[in-house]
Amino acid sequence: MVKVGVLIGSLRKSSLSQQLALNVGSLFPENYQIEVIEIGHLPFYNQDFDDYDQVPESFQAFREKIQEMDAFLFVTPEYNRSVPAVLSNAIDIGSRPKIDNAWDGKPGAIISQSPGNFGGFGANHHLRQVLSAVNVPVVQSPEVYLSHSAKLLDEQGKLNNEGTVQFLQSFVEAFIELIKKYSA
Repeated sequence: MVKVGVLIGSLRKSSLSQQLALNVGSLFPENYQIEVIEIGHLPFYNQDFDDYDQVPESFQAFREKIQEMDAFLFVTPEYNRSVPAVLSNAIDIGSRPKIDNAWDGKPGAIISQSPGNFGGFGANHHLRQVLSAVNVPVVQSPEVYLSHSAKLLDEQGKLNNEGTVQFLQSFVEAFIELIKKYSA
């Protein structure tokens, strides 16, 4: 069983990112376990926590959960041409202390989305840069920027566009190939 942790960059209940993540999770084969990893409860990272052995229990539990995963899917909106602070904070927490970087060498994939025209392009590319710093190799192609994302979902939160489903299936297949490459 391959464990894929899903980190969602929006805290809103039933956010577009969450709905899209759940749809994409259903595109993986049965031997893949898809698990959303909650990040909204994590306090902001402070190096003093590690330096003075005062690591919050939530940090420790989060780091252990990251260690259990084989790969990561990041699904995020764009905030001010970047990723939301909650997602950046989670990456910081998992990457510290540097000698115990929980992300190290585990493959990732990024989906950015926006109800507007640009599909979270800025967030996607900024996240790629951040993930390279913590040694998370990411799917290079296809890149996924979902514009007008609210229109891609029906009233039940399911993808309503077959072309988008097929595109996301090809993305999942590319991600699976990356996972296999790093698990070999």
